[in-house]
Amino acid sequence: MFMKHAHHFHAYQPGDIVYIRDGNGSKPIEYEERKSPVAVKIRGEEVRGENWTRAMLYSYRYISDTLSRMRGVSVDVEPFTFLMLLRYHRKAFEDAVNLFGSIDAVPTTPFHPIVPHLNEFEQRVLARVSFDFYAPLLGERDIIGYWLPEAVITRESASIAESSTDKRLIFLLDGRQLLYDIPQARHSCNRYLNSFVFGREWSLSDSFAFNTLDVSGLVSATLSYRDDYKEDGGIPYLVLTASDLESLLGNPQQLDRFTAWMRDLEGRGIERVSVMDFVQKKLSGEFRSIDGECYFEIGVKDYSSWSDYFDLSTGGKTSDSRWLGYRRSDGRVFAREVNGQKISQIWKVTFTRLFTELNRVVRLGVLRGLGDLGVEPLEAEEFLVRYARIFFKDYYDHFGTETSLDYVLEPANGERDALRLGRAYYLMLLANHSCPRFWENLDTRVAFGNVSVIAKALIELINYFNGSELRSLFIETYLKLLNFKELYHTWNLGSMEGLEGWETTEKAWKEALKPEVPNSGYNVVARAALYVGKRNLRGELSYLLEPYRLEWAVADTGHIPGEVHGLWDNPKWCEHREL
Repeated sequence: MFMKHAHHFHAYQPGDIVYIRDGNGSKPIEYEERKSPVAVKIRGEEVRGENWTRAMLYSYRYISDTLSRMRGVSVDVEPFTFLMLLRYHRKAFEDAVNLFGSIDAVPTTPFHPIVPHLNEFEQRVLARVSFDFYAPLLGERDIIGYWLPEAVITRESASIAESSTDKRLIFLLDGRQLLYDIPQARHSCNRYLNSFVFGREWSLSDSFAFNTLDVSGLVSATLSYRDDYKEDGGIPYLVLTASDLESLLGNPQQLDRFTAWMRDLEGRGIERVSVMDFVQKKLSGEFRSIDGECYFEIGVKDYSSWSDYFDLSTGGKTSDSRWLGYRRSDGRVFAREVNGQKISQIWKVTFTRLFTELNRVVRLGVLRGLGDLGVEPLEAEEFLVRYARIFFKDYYDHFGTETSLDYVLEPANGERDALRLGRAYYLMLLANHSCPRFWENLDTRVAFGNVSVIAKALIELINYFNGSELRSLFIETYLKLLNFKELYHTWNLGSMEGLEGWETTEKAWKEALKPEVPNSGYNVVARAALYVGKRNLRGELSYLLEPYRLEWAVADTGHIPGEVHGLWDNPKWCEHREL
C-alpha cells in the first residue's frame, strides 16, 4: 500500500508548584511542591508520586522503552517538563534524550501557554527560546515539526515562529483546523506561509486515547482512510494520528495496545514514517507527489485548536472557545457539566482577561527596569531570550551549552540588577500554563500554581521598584488577585450574553468560584495569592493582608476531573500536606 502512518505524542506536565522560594535571579528558581500522594497503574505495576506531576514523570521510563522500538513516531516535550524530568528522574531524562536519536524531536513553546493569547513580544521571546532549547536535540535537520500548545494557531503566531529559526517548520495540527479546497490535499504535504502543515485524524486519535476501539477496531479505522486515487497513481500519502503522551497511561494495558496497533499496521504493509520524513521525501522526489504538492498553500482557521469543545464549533471547525469561556463565533458565555452540575465558564472569561493584564504589567515593569539600566529595546529582548540559559540551566549544562552570567548579561551591559528583572519575567511566563482554562472547574491545583507564581512575580517587582512611582501599579495588580470575586462587577461581566441565558448572572459567577475544599472560604485565585502574600508581604506591606483571614490561605484545591482515576491518598480533594 502507498498509505503511510505517523503518530505524534505531546508530552506536557504543568508541575505542582505551590510556592516559589526567594532568589536574586542569578540561579534557577527553587520551589515548593504540592504534597498530595497519588499512584497510577501501568502493566499491573503501581507507579507512585508525591503529587500527580511526579507520578506522571516517573511513568515516562515505561514510555521511553516502548517508543524506542517504534518508527514513524515524533514527540514534543514542553521544556519545563523536560527540566523537571532531569531534576526528579535523571535516568528517564537520559532515556528520553537517547530516544530522540531514533525518533523525531519536535520543538514546542516553553510553559505551554495559548500562544495567540499572548502579546507579540512574549510570542517572539518564547519562539526563540523554543528553538534554542531544542537545538541539542535537532541535529542538522533542515525540516522540523513544531507544536503550538493545544495546536492553537493564527497566521501571525505561525509567522513569528517561522521568523525565529532558519529551519523549515511543519505545524502539527488537527484536521478540523484545516480548510481543504481540494480533496487531494488531504493526507498530503501542504504549504502554509513558508512552512508546511499537517492535520491529524481526530476521530481515530481519540479512539486510541479514550479507549473506545480495540486494536482490531483501530486497524480497521486506519485502513478506512485508504485513498484509491493515490493508490492507483502510486502516490504515497500520510495518515497522521496524535495524542497526549499521557494517553499511553490511560489504563494498565494502554502501552501494549499502542504497540499492537502499530505492529498490525506494519504487518499489513503500511509503512510508519514521521511527518518530517514524509515531507522530506516528498521534497527530494523519493516519494512521488500529486501536482503542486508541498507548494500549494492550504488555509488554516485562525484561533482553531486540536482540543476545543467540538459541540460548540461551527462548520465542523474548532476554535479556542474552551480557553475563553465564551463561544468565539457569537461571544456567548457557555456552561459545562462538572460532577453532574452545570458550571458557567464565566470564570474563564475573567481569568483570561486578568492574566492578559498581569502579563502586561509585568512586561511593562521589566522593560522599564531594563531601560533604567540603560538597556536598549532590542538588547532587552535578547537578554530575556538568553535568560533561558539561567532558568533552564541544568538542562543546558547537560549538553555543555554556554550558561555563564557574562553571556546572559552581555545584552544588558553586564548589569546584575537585570537578573532580578529576568527572573520576574520568567515567573510571569511560567504562570501562563494553559491547563487551568482547559478544565471546567476553577478550583484546581493548576489554577493555584499559575496564581501562586504570578503573585510571586508581582511581589518581587513591588520590592524591586521600592521608591518608584511604578510600585503602586504592582500593588494594585496584586490586589486584583486577592479581590478576584469583585472583578465580575468591576468589569461588568453581567452584560455579556449567556448561551442559555443564565451563565452570566451573579449567581452563576458565585457558583463557579465556590471553593471545593473544607478549610477555606476563599476562591482559589484569592487563596493562592494570599498563600504567597502571607509569606512575603512583611513590614509596611503587611497592611495589604489585614482584611483577610490568613488561616484560609491554604494550598488545598479541588481535584481535576481528568485525574480522578488516580489512586489518591485523599480522593475528596487535592490536599497539600505542609511540612
